Amino acid sequence: MRADEDLATAAARELAEETGLRAHDPGEPAPESGNGAHLEQLGTYGDPKRDPRMRVVSVAHLALAPDLPAPKAGGDANSARWAPVETFLEQDPEGDQTGPLAFDHAQILADGVERARSKIEYSSLATAFCPPEFTVGELRRVYEAVWGVALDPRNFHRKVTGTPGFLVPTGGTTTRQGGRPAQLFRAGGATLLNPPMLRPEV
Repeated sequence: MRADEDLATAAARELAEETGLRAHDPGEPAPESGNGAHLEQLGTYGDPKRDPRMRVVSVAHLALAPDLPAPKAGGDANSARWAPVETFLEQDPEGDQTGPLAFDHAQILADGVERARSKIEYSSLATAFCPPEFTVGELRRVYEAVWGVALDPRNFHRKVTGTPGFLVPTGGTTTRQGGRPAQLFRAGGATLLNPPMLRPEV
């Protein structure tokens, strides 16, 4: 943090410097294509032994964005790249120093993944990762990717089309996924889903 920054400003600056992603205005709901990243505070990590060199307190933030640009290393980063989260979740979250992440960063990452998975249960955030007009199947694949599970297509269709304000039919169809024409939808404007889209128990 710089002397004149609050936490949100510092996090947005670091995000831009290290990855090229820009955070959108905090008052906006979910990110849309080309509208930047949704950035929110994840948690504070301050175990006295988390960094053997000195006492360090970290305030972690979670960024969620579609259409990721090629990351640009900047600031104090030597390099930057996007990688599948599974690559790093396999590290011991209790602080195994032999893994690819330093200190307690595997736990921070695991906390961020869990926050993202829970956010799409009760918000319309998943629609931001679809085209402006999308099929229920395309939306289902977003949920499957984030939750890491296969979902029953019929049950999923019933839930998302029956949740008030979640999806709005556009009146069009598409065959871009092959097979029979599929109905197209757009996001309905609801920011909170009631009832929520609960994850299946694994």
